[in-house]
Amino acid sequence: KLHSDLDKGVGTVKYTLSGDGAGTVFTIDETTGDIHAIRSLDREEKPFYTLRAQAVDVDTKKPLEPESEFIIKVQDINDNEPKFLDGPYVASVPEMSPVGAYVLQVKATDADDPTYGNSARVVYSILQGQPYFSIDPKTGVIRTALPNMDREVKEQYQVLIQAKDMGGQLGGLAGTTTVNITLTDVNDNPPRFPKSIFHLKVPESSHVGSAVGRIRAVDPDFGKNAEIEYNIVPGDGGNLFDITTDESTQEGVIKLKKPLDFETKKAYTFKVEASNLHLDHRFHSVGPFKDTATVKINVLDMDEPPVFSKPVYTMEVYEDTPVGTIIGAVTAQDLDAGSSSVRYFIDWKNDVDSYFTIDATEGTIATNELLDRESTAQYNFSIIASKVSNPLLTSKVNVIINVLDVNEFPPEISVPYETSVCENAKPGQVIQTVTAADKDLSPTGQRFSFRLSAEASNKPNFTVHDYRNNTAGIETRRNGYSRRQQELYFLPVVIEDSSYPVQSSTSTMTIRVCRCDSDGTILSCNVEAIFLPVGLSTGALIAILLCIVILLVIVVLYVALRRQKKKNTLMTSKEDIRDNVIHYDDEGGGEEDTQAFDIGALRNPKVIEDNKIRRDIKPDTLHFPRQRPPVEDNTDIRDFINQRLQENDVDPTAPPYDSLATYAYEGNGSVAESLSSIDSLTTEADQDYDYLSDWGPRFKILADMFGEEESYNPDKVT
Repeated sequence: KLHSDLDKGVGTVKYTLSGDGAGTVFTIDETTGDIHAIRSLDREEKPFYTLRAQAVDVDTKKPLEPESEFIIKVQDINDNEPKFLDGPYVASVPEMSPVGAYVLQVKATDADDPTYGNSARVVYSILQGQPYFSIDPKTGVIRTALPNMDREVKEQYQVLIQAKDMGGQLGGLAGTTTVNITLTDVNDNPPRFPKSIFHLKVPESSHVGSAVGRIRAVDPDFGKNAEIEYNIVPGDGGNLFDITTDESTQEGVIKLKKPLDFETKKAYTFKVEASNLHLDHRFHSVGPFKDTATVKINVLDMDEPPVFSKPVYTMEVYEDTPVGTIIGAVTAQDLDAGSSSVRYFIDWKNDVDSYFTIDATEGTIATNELLDRESTAQYNFSIIASKVSNPLLTSKVNVIINVLDVNEFPPEISVPYETSVCENAKPGQVIQTVTAADKDLSPTGQRFSFRLSAEASNKPNFTVHDYRNNTAGIETRRNGYSRRQQELYFLPVVIEDSSYPVQSSTSTMTIRVCRCDSDGTILSCNVEAIFLPVGLSTGALIAILLCIVILLVIVVLYVALRRQKKKNTLMTSKEDIRDNVIHYDDEGGGEEDTQAFDIGALRNPKVIEDNKIRRDIKPDTLHFPRQRPPVEDNTDIRDFINQRLQENDVDPTAPPYDSLATYAYEGNGSVAESLSSIDSLTTEADQDYDYLSDWGPRFKILADMFGEEESYNPDKVT
């Protein structure tokens, strides 16, 4: 109810309402200000409404007071039951769980206001499912209520859960849900054979590895807890059989490990043990999780083919054995109770089988043709044995016949050899290693021996060295070979074997003489042209070579002496006034040596043109007729040098090298003054050299030389 202080009750005030639900949920009496709900309210739909009210003047329509805001709150009542939003539930718990084992927690939701009264306070209870399970009233946790619940007894449980508000009091609203609980399996049961003994019947013709029977142990558990492993307990017959587990059926499959024979043993008995693969240690106290049963197998007699005494027959026969010779026999028997006779025959497949025959009754094998080991060394064929009472029952065996060798072929050189020997070969040098081969085949292996034939053993060219290991070496016996004398040698080699009777052959080897280097490498084996006279002996060749060598030595010595002679004649004086200076590091002859040079050449500027000789060697003719050179007045050193230079330039016999002659001025201070005629005021004819003899022994040679010139002067008259 709204009321304004300005409302005097005379109808001059009008009330208005606006806001949430105004006009739709709530209405106001304009005169009295009473607010009414015009429809049902749901707190869960809208818990409160915000409205605004105002009083206005009826006449002027103007507000008498400011607009007022107020909230209408919807008060909750218990009009909603609890609901399980996640139901129905599915849960599981292992079998044999203890009391109080957790299973599942359920939760119910109540839409009423939890803050007002007990409308939203929920309490849980079990309506169906007791006494196996219990639930916590406040939390909704479901737990087991009985111990050792067995899955094999009952596996599925359906539990009905109720949730009631108002704290479970009378008048409260309730909701329910279903919980389906499954007991999961644990390995709490051992396998058990349904009976203690199993009887099986097996034909004796059963193949090795085939299944001969099945047995089964029962395990009430499920999944991997029901997996069973079967084993044969060691004992009678256990080594002839084996057992495996069929994964799909968990049956034990008994298989045959060895062939059965009714005539040998008619029954086998053994024990089989069945056990779980996956054990649970919590149930060890229950007892051993395995069981044992006895299996008895009876062998059924079958009509079987004959059985040979050996799986393979091996025989030997010499080649060239006469036709009809028995080389061996095969034996087969009927092992059945009513023994039947056996017939033999060869399993013909090709023409090779016709080389032998077999006696149908006795089983003896004989030759039907002559055998040749070199053609076929081994025969392999099959023999079939059948029962007379039932020819369809047959068995087969392989027969191998080895043909033994008879020594009928001589050994021979295994391959053709191309043998060569160097001209410079030394005695004892191995030039070829040879091997031999024999078409015969000895069981112990052949041994070959090598030697020269009788006619070749006396020749001094080659020999054969037997290494005693089926090889031999061809060795040289002389020092050197000549292709000019003999290009090819033929060496007969005798080869013998060690079998009986002894066989031998002679093989002729061809040996070619070749030209080789010092290392023994072959350079040429072709025939070369021979330029020497026909019939020239080796001694003559050696004599010719010695003569050539002697001539070469003489020529070399002659040239050496000539060069030494020229070397000794070279001038060594450093005071040589001529235009070449040749220096030899040897000691001169001193003042006694007058053969060094001709002093007259210095004093005579003109040289005879037609008799020019080398000046750097000693002339062959030492004495020339002395001629008095014409006296020239005013001789100048420069003209002399230029003249000599020009002469040497045009002289073809002059040395090809430049030489220098030094003309030095003696200077003043000599007691005898200058000895040179240069700068003398008088001519050579006016000179008097007698005073030289007074100067002592040092100038004796000079005094004699100039004294001879005076005596030789033709202008003087004595």
